[in-house]
Amino acid sequence: MAPNLKLHIPPRTAPLKTKHSAVSFRCAAADPTSTASSSVSQLQPDKECFGFDDFKQYMASKVAAVDEALDRALPLRHQERLHESMRYSLLAGGKRVRPVLAIAACELMGGDEAAAAPVAYAVEMVHAMSLVHDDLPCMDDDDLRRGRPANHVAFGVSTALLAGDALLALAFEHVARGCAGGVPAERALRAVAELGNAVGAEGLAAGQVVDLASEGAAVGLATLEYIHVHKTARLLEAAAVCGAIVGGGTDEEVESIRRYARCIGLLFQVVDDVLDVTRTSEQLGKTAGKDLAADKATYPKLMGIDGARAYAAELVASAEAELDRFDRGRAAPLRHLARFIAYRQN
Repeated sequence: MAPNLKLHIPPRTAPLKTKHSAVSFRCAAADPTSTASSSVSQLQPDKECFGFDDFKQYMASKVAAVDEALDRALPLRHQERLHESMRYSLLAGGKRVRPVLAIAACELMGGDEAAAAPVAYAVEMVHAMSLVHDDLPCMDDDDLRRGRPANHVAFGVSTALLAGDALLALAFEHVARGCAGGVPAERALRAVAELGNAVGAEGLAAGQVVDLASEGAAVGLATLEYIHVHKTARLLEAAAVCGAIVGGGTDEEVESIRRYARCIGLLFQVVDDVLDVTRTSEQLGKTAGKDLAADKATYPKLMGIDGARAYAAELVASAEAELDRFDRGRAAPLRHLARFIAYRQN
């Protein structure tokens, strides 16, 4: 059984509920548990009328809409090389989990995709920025991202750095312009504040600072959790919270979604760590085994692969528990999204 790690939830929120029972998709035809390299312990069947095949269609339609919107939001213009670099990373594919999460959270609150779109696309711009900067030689120094050369390899370090900066600026511009007239100003401002907090000294930047300082050091689970709550989970949390805010959720509903997203954010990292030591670079589309080579702490290193998989199952169960207060039909995409993250293979 995975240790009951204490999650650093903001003081205004209630403690996370934790389940220790192990959680399997009920759709045998698309059952991710059928793979021998699953990154999460076996899960109990989910009795949803909205099955995994439905979720796959939901995900595919949202991802296609996100891809088209991002392409329109960032046309190639002067300065061309800077924009080429920005587009290179923003339009490089990926699972688009963060924008889909924002849209699903907004819909859960009774909002629609149009209301969620500005924050959903902005979060993906921030995510693209974080990947560009994360791969830089002064950071994690990775030459491969999504199966092709990292941005700084393709365009040079200085252009990549500026492209990341420009993507971050574009994200906030996109929220401000996109929400104008369609989302109440108070909700839009709260979403901007949430996204800014997620990126800065209380979010991604804080996690990266501690991550860099921890290379080669004897790092325990508490420090590892701090790194990934801030570096990985915080942006997923911001996506869900921003979606819930613009969708009109109450304070209590927004905090439930915050706790749900914190769980799936940590889940994303636990699965990432397991895949890093069980998959190849070709399968992952990025350099495998890099954390091990850099002597970084990871969940498999500190807990063992089986322990990490058990902890992943615990996080799925905790995330799902946060959705119990909501309409089951509206919450179904988020329930399946947690399992999609748990069973991903790259």
